Amino acid sequence: MPQDTTNPSTGTAEQRTATDTTVQLRAGWQGRFYEDFAVGDVYKHPYGRTVTETDNVWFTNLTMNANPMHFNAAYASGTEFDERLVNGLFVIALSVGMSVVDVSANATANLGYDEIQHHAPVFHGDTLFAESEVLSKRESESRPHVGMVTTELRTYTQDGELVLSLERTPMVRKRGAADPSAARPPGWPAGVGTQPDAERTVPDGESR
Repeated sequence: MPQDTTNPSTGTAEQRTATDTTVQLRAGWQGRFYEDFAVGDVYKHPYGRTVTETDNVWFTNLTMNANPMHFNAAYASGTEFDERLVNGLFVIALSVGMSVVDVSANATANLGYDEIQHHAPVFHGDTLFAESEVLSKRESESRPHVGMVTTELRTYTQDGELVLSLERTPMVRKRGAADPSAARPPGWPAGVGTQPDAERTVPDGESR
């Protein structure tokens, strides 16, 4: 049956029939490459993430952290915070993870983390949001296919309170070395999934 679609460039309605055989491969977000970074740019990373008790307890147990502030409610209730605190290393890991889509999706290594500061505690139920500012960039002398990018990562709660800041320096691939395409975005092996010369499957055994 015909299917109405809208052309995003013109805003006009178009109709696609079951016998259409043209496949349109569109490149999705492929992350930033070294050339895409400019000092002073700020990226507000998408989504945000609500921290749960499960996150805190599991992470604390997995990393063998024996501080009862993270898993002992009775103990924590007798401190100045009156409740358990979210493990600070979980906050770091989550914040860095939220930044990957904009900063290091095409990194081959993280060279270091510096100037790490916990500005305020994080509690169960807080929702965290992260942003990164590009501080510097330089090409690698020994690896011509990559460059180093240093960013400051800042994390806030839903109330706008700054809870974490740090600097990190990933080694990011250059676009020419990665050679991404719609058919083979970063991380995909060649030949997997829809290819540019593919034909659309026609339902119900209809001829092409």
